[in-house]
Amino acid sequence: MLFKSVLLSLLLVCGSTAWGSVAFESAHVVVVDEQTGEVLLEKDAATAAPMASLTKLITAMVILDVQQDPNEMIRIEASDMDWLKHTHSGVPVGAVVARGTLLELALIASDNHAAAALARNHPGGLDGFVEASRRKIEALGLERTTMDDPTGLSPNNHASALDLVKVLQATLAYPLISEITSKRAHAVVVNGRPWAVRNTNRLVGKPGWEILASKTGFTNEAGRCLTMRLRAAGRTVIVVLMGAMASAERALDALNIRRWLAGEAPLRAAPAPAHRPRAAARKTRTVRAPA
Repeated sequence: MLFKSVLLSLLLVCGSTAWGSVAFESAHVVVVDEQTGEVLLEKDAATAAPMASLTKLITAMVILDVQQDPNEMIRIEASDMDWLKHTHSGVPVGAVVARGTLLELALIASDNHAAAALARNHPGGLDGFVEASRRKIEALGLERTTMDDPTGLSPNNHASALDLVKVLQATLAYPLISEITSKRAHAVVVNGRPWAVRNTNRLVGKPGWEILASKTGFTNEAGRCLTMRLRAAGRTVIVVLMGAMASAERALDALNIRRWLAGEAPLRAAPAPAHRPRAAARKTRTVRAPA
C-alpha cells in the first residue's frame, strides 16, 4: 500500500513537471474554469495585443443590443469593403442581405463586409456604433481593450487575453452568438441564392471536440487567434489563444489544452524550418492540476 502511494505521488509530480515545461506556441494564452473563474493555465495573459476578428464578438453584442429587425434587408456598399488590408473575400458590393444573415456571416465566416455593413446601419451610423462599442467595453470592465473598427482589420483593435475571457463570458447573455459560432457549416441566402459558409474554427464539429462558442482571428499584426468555450473532461473552460505564428501552431495549443484537461501528456511542436526565425517560446504556468 505504501509503495502504491509513493508511486502515485511520483506520477503526479512527473505529470506536473511535464506540463510545467510545455511551451505554448501562442504569445498570449489563458484557460479559465467557467464555473469557478479559476485561471488554470496562462501565459502573458494581461498584455494587450492586436485581436483581429475576435473583435467581431463585441461587434455582435453591440448590434444585438439595439434589437433592430433581423429581417431588414441591407445593401452592401463600397464603403463596406476592406480599404485597409485590401482583402477581397466576403459578400460582394451590391448584394442585398438580411441583417440577421449578415450577423451569421460575420460570426461563422468572419466576413468583414458583413460586419462593416452591420456597423454602418447601426442607429447613428458608424459613429453611433463606435460610441456604443466604447460604452460596451466600459460596461464589461475591459481594462486593456481598444476598438477602432467593427471588423478587427485595424491594428489598433487591442485586447488582453484576460479581457477576452470577459467577452466570452458576456456572450452567455446572447444565446444567438453561441448558436451561430458553434455550427460547423451554415447555408444562408444572399441575393436570393444559397450561400454556403464554413466555420473559420476548423475544430468545430470535429470528433472529440465539444465547442459551445468560438471565434477566430487573423491579421499580420495579430497572428493567429482563437477564443472559445470548450467542454472537456467534465468541465467547461474559456480558452483564449493570441499571436500564434501559424494555424497549425494555434491548433496544437488548443489540442494540448484539451489533453491537459484530460490529464494526458502534451504533444510537441515540430521543429521550425531553419530559414524561419522564431521568438523564444515562454513556458506556461500551471496554477492547478485538472480535477
